[in-house]
Amino acid sequence: ELGIFEMTVKGFREIKNPSSVFLDLGGENLSGSAISAVMEGTRPFLVEIQALVTKTIFGYPQRKTSGFDANRLQVLAAVLAKRTRVNLINQDIILNVVGGLKIDDPALDLAVSGAIISSLLNQIINRRTIILGEVGLSGEIRNVSRLEERLAEAEKLGFNRAIIPPAEIKTKKIKLEKVKNLAELINLIAE
Repeated sequence: ELGIFEMTVKGFREIKNPSSVFLDLGGENLSGSAISAVMEGTRPFLVEIQALVTKTIFGYPQRKTSGFDANRLQVLAAVLAKRTRVNLINQDIILNVVGGLKIDDPALDLAVSGAIISSLLNQIINRRTIILGEVGLSGEIRNVSRLEERLAEAEKLGFNRAIIPPAEIKTKKIKLEKVKNLAELINLIAE
């Protein structure tokens, strides 16, 4: 179980809403940014993924990451290039999980892909949209564990749209956009 505390003049104080540490919901909408949710123990945390996709100046495109598995980034870039015809052959990809977290959760795959696409196309993903899903090697979007809990945390923080795998799930305040593959994600981001 993970606990988040802050140091005050009276000592450590528990942070009741840990997602607020890793998100700046009042921040500016920028391309290359996507928000997702991870599970740490039994608690969902919302995290921001930032991607910078830029033309390479070297012969071989670089893949750099902070807080996300570099091998997984390579796999996602290859799937995007092969299954969607997004040209990443001559593009460097720099990826960051905001707040210094180190994440190993397949539920972030779709958000990472969304941030990469957003940066490449220079299209903004609204900061009140959460993106959840695992990406398979054929570009299909797979369901993730504890999806309802992750969406409940997003709903509690005022999110109004979720891009998720095709799963039987309902929410009260969040509009669900279900995608079966990466091509559908690109269409949602590019509109």
